[in-house]
Formats: sequence, structure tokens, C-alpha cells
Amino acid sequence: MIKTVEWTNEGVSMLDQRLLPTEEKYLILRSYEEVADAIKKMVVRGAPAIGVSAAFGLALGAKQSVGTSIADLEFDFDYMCEVMGSTRPTAVNLFWAIERMRQALRRAKEKTQDVEEAKQILVDEALKIYQEDLESNRAMGRFGGELLQDGATVLTHCNAGALATAGDYGTALGVIRGARDLGKRIAVIADETRPFLQGSRLTAWELSKDQIPVTLITDNMAGHFMKQGKVDAVVVGADRIAANGDTANKIGTYMVAVLAKRHNIPFYVAAPVSTLDLSILTGEEIPIEERDAKEVTHVRDQQLAPEGIEVHNPAFDVTPNELITAIITDRGVAREPYTQSLKKLVESAAVA
Repeated sequence: MIKTVEWTNEGVSMLDQRLLPTEEKYLILRSYEEVADAIKKMVVRGAPAIGVSAAFGLALGAKQSVGTSIADLEFDFDYMCEVMGSTRPTAVNLFWAIERMRQALRRAKEKTQDVEEAKQILVDEALKIYQEDLESNRAMGRFGGELLQDGATVLTHCNAGALATAGDYGTALGVIRGARDLGKRIAVIADETRPFLQGSRLTAWELSKDQIPVTLITDNMAGHFMKQGKVDAVVVGADRIAANGDTANKIGTYMVAVLAKRHNIPFYVAAPVSTLDLSILTGEEIPIEERDAKEVTHVRDQQLAPEGIEVHNPAFDVTPNELITAIITDRGVAREPYTQSLKKLVESAAVA
């Protein structure tokens, strides 16, 4: 089992994904500030993993608060939430986890005036979010695994595996693992995913460890292999899904979706219900994070582009709902019209 992020007695343990695949190093983050910084610097990435990490960071910060009253803890906690919320604007799981932790503190306040008890309630809530993520990935795998044919070759973009979640299974790669667990023979083509190379560094590493056949290609090869009939399905993750099914995912996903439509290849999005943001109607409202130009001009410390060249580096793009065959969640599979099917899934999750 790949352990992306864990709660320990020493602090939050986190696999430093910036160093993969050549080095497997775990960091122990001992404050909420360190956790926030790790999220911002992409020590951890992937919407579900960011949500779990934020919850752990807030629980750690609350535990270390020196306030002597619930009011003191609330004051400190509000500031921690602001810091955590400023790290990555696109991934809605971040804000979902922050709100879950805020609600936990409100419940604690109604239950007790004992600060230590309130802190433990926050730790318990963070651990619950972690456990729910592991379980939801397994559920996605079961639902999505049914959609893939035996012998299929699946193209994926970015990394939406165990490394993008709390660990173990993943979202898009969870679907592939789910198909494998059903006894199906599945092979994967992984886009390298410029500029951060999550496909070549992370997806290829993860699938190799899991002994799932994987072939690495550059991003501009996807259409070529689709045209040759070597891709049977596309499965990607998501960082935020609007009420109408428009989906923000790693930059380049839209291009893959257009190519899949052109070649009549099913295009699936895999994400937990916590990634659905029904408060926004379309993908036009999703904030797109712009990252450091150096991610494009350099690979680690190796400069690839002329000094001073103008660079645009949006971390995400939005795939319109009409290009998406189905959205696989931990509550079931949504199909068009997404405005109705996604709403039903959110309502079923609320009842549960």
C-alpha cells in the first residue's frame, strides 16, 4: 500500500512526491504551516490528497494551539483555515475539508467547553476524512471497473492514483485497479503530463510497483495512438466538477478529451462526490491556478528555455461536459444530463 499522507504521533507524515521516482522520502511535518507549505509546493498533490492533508494540518494546528478556552481555539482555528485555504485555489476538496473541520469545531463547541476535548474532536474528524477517502476510492474502483472491457488499453493523463489520494487505490487508477480486481486484463498508456511530469514520474512509478502494464508517451503522442486504434478508453481524475459536469483537471486534459471524441473513444472522469461543486453552474466559474514559470522553463534545476522568455503556466483546464462519457464517483456513475445525475449523487451522499 502506498501511504501518501498519514497522521502520526510526531506530526503529519507525507511522501515527498517532488522526488519521485528516483527517491522515496517521507517528511514529518510538525505544524499546520509546514503542511500548508507542503500543499503549496506540491510535496502532496491531487484533489483528495490535498483535502486529507489540509484536514490533518488543521487538526495538528488545533492540537498545538495554546488557547485556554474554546473562544481562543476558534480564533486560532479561523486563522489556520485562512492560511490553508490560500494554498491551491482550484482543488475544491481543499475547501470541502476545511469546511468539514469548521463544522466539527462548531459541533465540539455545542458539546463541550473543554479545550482538550474539542481538540480531540478535530483530530477524530481529520482521521474520519482520511478513512472515508480510502473507502471512497475502493467504491469508485468497483463502479468504474465494471465499465472497462477485458483486455482494454486505457490512456490516462496526470496522476490520479494512490498518490493523489490518502493512499492505496486512487481515483482514475482506482478504476483500473477495480477492473483488475474483477479479473480483467488492463494495460495503461500514461501521458507524461508536462510541465510537472506527474505521468512519467508518478503514474508510471505507481503502476510499475503494482505490476500493471504501463507504457509512457509524451503528451503530443496521444492523438497518434488513438488514430492507430491503440486506446480503448480514457480515464482521468478531477480537481473540481461544476453542477453541469464541466470538469477541471490537469492542464492538457481538455486536449485529450477532444481527441477522444474525434476517435469515438469513451472518456471517463473519476472523482469522489467531495470533488463536485454544485455551487457553481459551469466550468467558466472554476478558478484556474497559475503556477511558477520555472516549472515550464526548467526540469528541476536544468534550464530548457531562454532566460527571460514570457511563460504562461495554468495548472488546470476545463473539459466541457459534452465531451465526458460518464463521471464515476464513490456513490455511483453519473451520465447526461449531469445537472440532474450529479445532484442526485450529492443528495444520496448527504442522506448516508
